[in-house]
Amino acid sequence: MATLRFTFGTMGSGKSTQVLQIHHNLRARGLTTVLTTQLDRSEGRVSSRLGVSAEAELVEASTDLFELVRQRAATLGSVDAVICDEAQFYDSVQCEQLARVVDELRIDVFAFGLLTTFQGRMFPGSARLMELADERTEIQVEARCWCGERATQNARFVDGVQVVSGQLKVVGDTGGPVAGEVTYDLLCRSHWMEGANAARGDQLELLDDDVARPGDHPDRSGPVEVDPDAVPNPLHVTPPVEAASHSGVSS
Repeated sequence: MATLRFTFGTMGSGKSTQVLQIHHNLRARGLTTVLTTQLDRSEGRVSSRLGVSAEAELVEASTDLFELVRQRAATLGSVDAVICDEAQFYDSVQCEQLARVVDELRIDVFAFGLLTTFQGRMFPGSARLMELADERTEIQVEARCWCGERATQNARFVDGVQVVSGQLKVVGDTGGPVAGEVTYDLLCRSHWMEGANAARGDQLELLDDDVARPGDHPDRSGPVEVDPDAVPNPLHVTPPVEAASHSGVSS
């Protein structure tokens, strides 16, 4: 029975390396595979930071993955597996097309990708794969934040400063910050949130009393003193008076 597998991890966890390993192992056994990617460092190829790469089908926004695999199966005689790198960038509809590849064409699909964006939210493609996949696996590679804690968040930097706004799909790498270029790094949740709050301008500032309470505004920070004489007496509600009727004419 064919299976849709989604494997996710942070940047640098070895996703592309595993993609290439699966691709190599299946091909070595004489099986036919379709390798796909989107927005990889090398256009039209899956590349690993270890220096290995392989030619791949480039997935565009308009690509129908079900039709792509169906056509390759017709041309090659059969397809035994589809291996997808950078699957977080695939549209939700394309993820559903991968599910159709499994259910209707009976072909195994191995999808690999990031789980969350630099904004700390799930990629739409990853979210859909989490919903649809038969198997979901997190890559157990210990990445570390600069503080030494386990890194779980992908952070984007511009000129070395963490940002939380901008286009979702921007290709970068995990090298040191370069002025004017977009770079990425791995952070623990605590330091990611610290940088995200600073980027949003949400950090609290300790202000002097004179700044915090300008003279033209009343100071309502302390207890409120109430003048009992200024408090109005309770309202007395007058019971409604039934309307009298005289010869059918209201008085």
